[in-house]
Amino acid sequence: MRLVRGAAVGLALIALAACTTPGAQTLQDESREIAAVLSAQQAAWNSGDIDAFMDGYARGDDLRFASGGTVTRGWQSTLDRYKARYTSQAIMGELEFSDLEIDQVSPDAALVHGRWELTRAGDTPSGLFTLLLRKGGDGNWRIVSDTTTSAD
Repeated sequence: MRLVRGAAVGLALIALAACTTPGAQTLQDESREIAAVLSAQQAAWNSGDIDAFMDGYARGDDLRFASGGTVTRGWQSTLDRYKARYTSQAIMGELEFSDLEIDQVSPDAALVHGRWELTRAGDTPSGLFTLLLRKGGDGNWRIVSDTTTSAD
């Protein structure tokens, strides 16, 4: 009887390990995909391409961007805001994201906290951001809410 119980417990542990390993792997894969969105944004910014930078955001009227005490709603309005504020590569500077904390809160939603810093000829503004990303029907992660603060 002990042998049967031992075998049953062993099989249960193997089944449990088989169930949890893919889940952990999936979370790692999702975190890599989310980090890749931010990496692509950073690369686009550093090449002066605001349009490509905006590919990281969900297109549509539901996008929420909060910064500098104001809230901008919608993808097009957010694009227009960036283009009005960053009119040259010198003003855009070199962007670096760091200290990323990715917390997947559901299969299709994740919170990301991190730091940003711009290196420009005359200054290095920096701050923090909190992003809410959603995984769309196309399987791609996009930012649906961005709250960015300045340390200055």
